[in-house]
Amino acid sequence: MQENGIVQSPIGQLGIDRQNFPFRLSWTHYQVLMTIENPEERSFYEQAAISETWNVQTLKRQYHSSLYERLALSRDKDAVMAMTREGATPYRPADILKSPYVLEFAGLDDKSGYHENDLESAVLNKMQDFLLEMGKGFLFEKRQRRFTFNDKNFYCDLVLYNRFLRCYVLIDFKVDELTHQDLGQMQMYVNYYDRYEIVEGENPMIGILMCKQSDEALVELTLPKDANIYAREYKLYLPDKKLLQAKLRQWLEETEASVSEQVR
Repeated sequence: MQENGIVQSPIGQLGIDRQNFPFRLSWTHYQVLMTIENPEERSFYEQAAISETWNVQTLKRQYHSSLYERLALSRDKDAVMAMTREGATPYRPADILKSPYVLEFAGLDDKSGYHENDLESAVLNKMQDFLLEMGKGFLFEKRQRRFTFNDKNFYCDLVLYNRFLRCYVLIDFKVDELTHQDLGQMQMYVNYYDRYEIVEGENPMIGILMCKQSDEALVELTLPKDANIYAREYKLYLPDKKLLQAKLRQWLEETEASVSEQVR
């Protein structure tokens, strides 16, 4: 409809105040959201799509990669509920972790042999997708960051920065079995940044070892309890959404049962 040569939108024709209009996404976004039965999960994706300005393709990718379940399994119950209201803004180091990370965009066949530099190169070629998978507020700084000690050179695969946590995040990819040497090396990288790189107002470093199979028992025995270093699995294919949903339901039920026993 035109008035004085100006085309009016249907919203304007209906007399709806644009500033107070409740829908902040496109109709196609809401078509995707309406397929999500769980109201908490649906609220999470709506909040995330708004705050992160996801297009429809990104919303679909995050839903099909089970972002909600992967984030929820890395948090406590109260944090999960807060996440459904506020999206996935990180407030503490643990908030940036997923279980697992999904790197299907790298285009590598999980059944074929590949090396760590193959995975690193594939991720760098898809850096925008990788930063989106890492989460909110991540910025890329450097690849193959060199550390030199006693005339020996060591190289960390990626250096990122998270503007919400105000800290650097170091990432090393591991395609072989995780070892205590891997953990010790990451501890060395983190110590170096904490002592020589961070400036006033920044928080301590976070180190993430992305491996095909993590070993929490090895991490717990090798590192001090206050270490900001984590071993997390990655997948080169989309995870089984129903399996992750079942794991999440089981975890929530066990948490509620534990709280009930404590109250008694």
